Amino acid sequence: MTRLAFYATFPRMKLVRLTLALFVSGFLLAQTASAAEPAPPEHTGLAVGTKAPSFTLKDQTNHDVSLESLLKKGPVALVFFRSADW
Repeated sequence: MTRLAFYATFPRMKLVRLTLALFVSGFLLAQTASAAEPAPPEHTGLAVGTKAPSFTLKDQTNHDVSLESLLKKGPVALVFFRSADW
């Protein structure tokens, strides 16, 4: 084999090794993911349609607002926003 032929096949060998390494790592990753047990479902908060317990919170002007006072005015929709920077 001449030097020129050797250098011409070198990139092809690297490509074959890289392809084989990616295939094996993907296969192992898939086996690990399928073997892991699924996490149990989280049971946090109230179920949909459940009545919320009474509570009182401060509004944006620092006044106390109770759930009962809001319910006297009509239906109430509670929306909770979870922020990552609290």
